[in-house]
Amino acid sequence: MRKLMRPVLIFLAIIFLIEAWLWDRLEPVVARIVALIPLARMKAAVARGISRLPPALTLLVFAIPMALTLPFKVLGLWFLASGQIIAAVSVIVTAKFVTLGVTAFIFDVTHEKLLQLAWFRRLYEFVLLIKARAHELVDPIKHRIRQRMRLLMPSRSKRAFRLLARIRRRMHLAPPTQTAG
Repeated sequence: MRKLMRPVLIFLAIIFLIEAWLWDRLEPVVARIVALIPLARMKAAVARGISRLPPALTLLVFAIPMALTLPFKVLGLWFLASGQIIAAVSVIVTAKFVTLGVTAFIFDVTHEKLLQLAWFRRLYEFVLLIKARAHELVDPIKHRIRQRMRLLMPSRSKRAFRLLARIRRRMHLAPPTQTAG
């Protein structure tokens, strides 16, 4: 049973690590976009307002991006149901990126308050544990893939291509003619 579950666990670990990678990459992008907004006084007021909130209400602020993009995800599902695959994928992927980026940015602003909630701290530590385990599952596979990809590096590929060309020439040589005797 355990061997049967390994591919599923690896797949889930890869999905989780992609999400974590996107989280890490999108948070600074959203921070830069927010920095471009010329409403410094409003941004400072929002930050002060969040700092005054109790941890439970800060959780509500953290959940707002997910709630705001929910209608777009439903729209994407509607596109999918009506056979408009490209529109569906576009809307769902865009909503996913926006949600992930904004949530990462808001988490950066609110995580100190959120970690004051004991259950949230335990959940956060659990997610970090899952991330570490996902790396344990996926990193050896990534290492093997990198090793095999090195064979395609220019310094090694010439030799490999010469060998393949030699094999191809041998396969295409005319078969020896047999004489009737």
